[in-house]
Amino acid sequence: MGILAEDIERVRAATDFVAVAGEHIALKRAGRRWQGLCPFHAEKSPSFSINAEEGLYYCFGCGVGGDVITFVREVEHLEFAEAVERLAARSGIQIRYDTAAVSEERQRRARLVEAMGRAVDWYHERLLSGADAAAARNYLRSRGYDGEVVRTYRIGWAPDGWDDLCQALKLPADLARDTGLGFLNKRNRVQDFFRSRVLFPIFDVRGDPVAFGGRRLPEGQGPSGPRSGEQGPSGPRSGELGPKYRNSPETPLYSKSRVLYGLNWAKSAIVETDEVVVCEGYTDVIGLARAGIGSGVATCGTALSEEHVRVLKNFARRVVLAYDADDAGQAAAERFYEWERRYELDLAVADLPAGMDPGELASADPGALQAAVKGAKPFLTFRVDRLFDRSDLRTPAGKARAAEAAMAAVREHPSDLVRDQYVMTVADRTGIEPARLRGLLEGRGPAPRAAARPSRPEGPEVEALRLAVHRPEEVAERLHEVLFVDPVVLAGYRALCSSTTLAQAIDGAGPEAASLLQRLAVEDADVAADDVLARLAEEAAKRVIAGLEAEARRTGALTEDVGWLKLAIAELREPATGVDATGRLVRWIVDRFEVEA
Repeated sequence: MGILAEDIERVRAATDFVAVAGEHIALKRAGRRWQGLCPFHAEKSPSFSINAEEGLYYCFGCGVGGDVITFVREVEHLEFAEAVERLAARSGIQIRYDTAAVSEERQRRARLVEAMGRAVDWYHERLLSGADAAAARNYLRSRGYDGEVVRTYRIGWAPDGWDDLCQALKLPADLARDTGLGFLNKRNRVQDFFRSRVLFPIFDVRGDPVAFGGRRLPEGQGPSGPRSGEQGPSGPRSGELGPKYRNSPETPLYSKSRVLYGLNWAKSAIVETDEVVVCEGYTDVIGLARAGIGSGVATCGTALSEEHVRVLKNFARRVVLAYDADDAGQAAAERFYEWERRYELDLAVADLPAGMDPGELASADPGALQAAVKGAKPFLTFRVDRLFDRSDLRTPAGKARAAEAAMAAVREHPSDLVRDQYVMTVADRTGIEPARLRGLLEGRGPAPRAAARPSRPEGPEVEALRLAVHRPEEVAERLHEVLFVDPVVLAGYRALCSSTTLAQAIDGAGPEAASLLQRLAVEDADVAADDVLARLAEEAAKRVIAGLEAEARRTGALTEDVGWLKLAIAELREPATGVDATGRLVRWIVDRFEVEA
């Protein structure tokens, strides 16, 4: 389900990619391409290139690439359909959807968002003016939240009644359930999900309300509030206070592993600073903002997930954890290092005073909070420093224990270069010889190396594929897959052969082959096709010769084919015979391949 494929193609074809990109970056023509500074990573020399004819881009610095829809999605942080709709409006194209179900789904979402918006307004007004919200107002004042803060973040109050909200908004059971605002109790009556709590509305990145976070008032400061084990009108309350914080359940609007509280307000500051500060709760986000740090977001009741990281990497390259990451074990460390590698992030930790969260520190000492965020340390540095802070370095035994613990943490890092740097750090702190510390690493086997960005060395295979992208008419009848041995180049060639357009080939190829095709699409193919094909045929012939000679060593009989191949290679290098020799050699290799297959 979605926008009709033909309409998506119409939007791509009608969009002036250079004009769209030019609204975000400065572009200069370089031959048939347009180049500029990449909008997706910091750089001083332009490595971002656009092929306007094919409607594709590629950055040689960070390796990102795609078409104009991908560009708009990434640079403006939109979903696919939103990007297509925006470009369609720009080009005056009326897009259609392939099934009525899509329109129904969009209408359903709009209905849910509208109900959530009414709930935000109702709860907010109840906090501002409700007599039963006096305790909540007093609590917020005690936290330093004045009227401006309450209105900015649309903070609300859920009264203690069983169904005050659902009755006031006249919510049917399905709408109450699908928004998470209510549920059916044991008497089959719609009941409010939140009761007797200060409510913090949670908005998605677009600013649509999707959930709430509820905080019960401290004991003795207000109504008795919801109880754990509460049965509603069909049974008694247990008498025990419920959890301090309670978030909306998962709904069609809200996924706690993806939505981040405060991102709707913080995204501009995050993009501007290229840094996002991740904390645990909504009060922490508000505290960061009050301390002058507008780039804070919160995970709200769950650990930082890879889905969160995927969202954040579209906005910033530096992620600062503003919560206690000290207890992260090896599994968490491996996740952090993998996220750094996979998403090209710098993950750091703000060293907050023990026992204080950002919200508390913002009230007590905003300058200290600013300093902690500004001085955030790389995750491994933070772990090693904490280990030493807890260690007794006054005795040889204490230094040895600290060194063993620190090296165990260092060993988890996937980069051998990084590990070696920390060997010197630990040596300086403990006075133990670096060679002894390296022995602690080597004695347990080397840690895995960080995976590097795949790259294809330049050679005739890549050059031939580049020609197939830009000048297919010159190589269409002269190439064959048997000439390619690099699996990624071969996959790219096969994708081109099975597609009618370059865009289709990229869509149908695997990730590495698609990335290679995107890169080649923005490069100039200024080599002579005859020269490239001759070199490609020579390499293929040499591989066949090596195989035949290996067979001869086993059997003792050398085939005449070796002599013919060597003669053909010699003819390749002569201007007068090169083109004809290339054709004969390729046909011979293809025939041999088909016979063996």
